[in-house]
Amino acid sequence: MKKTVYLWVILFSLVMQGQQKVELYFDFDKYDLNPQAIQTLNSWIASGKNYKVTKLFGFCDWKGTNVYNDTLALRRVNTVYRFLQKQNILVEKNIEIRGFGEDFKQSPKQEENRRVTLIYEEVIPQKIVENPPPKTIGPTFKQQMNLAKKGDIIKLEHINFLNHSAKFVPNSEPILLELLCVMEENPTLKIEIQGHICCDTENKYGYIAEARAKAVYSYLITHKIDRKRLSFKGYGATRPIYKIPERNAQEEDGNRRVEIMVVER
Repeated sequence: MKKTVYLWVILFSLVMQGQQKVELYFDFDKYDLNPQAIQTLNSWIASGKNYKVTKLFGFCDWKGTNVYNDTLALRRVNTVYRFLQKQNILVEKNIEIRGFGEDFKQSPKQEENRRVTLIYEEVIPQKIVENPPPKTIGPTFKQQMNLAKKGDIIKLEHINFLNHSAKFVPNSEPILLELLCVMEENPTLKIEIQGHICCDTENKYGYIAEARAKAVYSYLITHKIDRKRLSFKGYGATRPIYKIPERNAQEEDGNRRVEIMVVER
């Protein structure tokens, strides 16, 4: 089925103002980087400039179903995202990640539609201050998961939902991709996804916690993670980090969370 969204052309033109891009092309029905794409990325990195990646957009040709192409587009984005991580390329903290599948103005040349568009900006180096205070940088979620043992619980940072719902907001995509990477790179890993909410003294809204945990579960299944490796559970407000009622917004944010428990490695 072929769909064309002309509005996307206008949106993309606006996005690109003041930014630059790299186009990475993929083989038919593949999401691994081919030699040409790797060479393109390596040449871009070797230019010696300071770059920050702000957006990753994935695309497919029109062959296949919409659902299949949406997933394939995101898997292509995921491949590029992991490559950037391994090369220590600076990535925007709230990077915009989108999989357009086949829903865009397609080129007559199908090979041009199988791509990821990497959008970046040049970073001006800051003036070096003599004897700057040391910065403490904690381990990433992926590093924590790789070190975690059976029974350990790791918080999914920067995952956000619309108010009173289980629908992700767009800036949740990077941490979801990071979780997906962990599951793909550790094929024996089994996890329980745990949902928690805040502010609920009578536990009337526990179903929201479970729905949010299930949303993460569904995301992983959609991206081909075996459901036998996954489970989910909503704990409502029964396991708060801070006593309920919370005293401030910071404590509310601390209680409102999704966590990953290692069930088996």
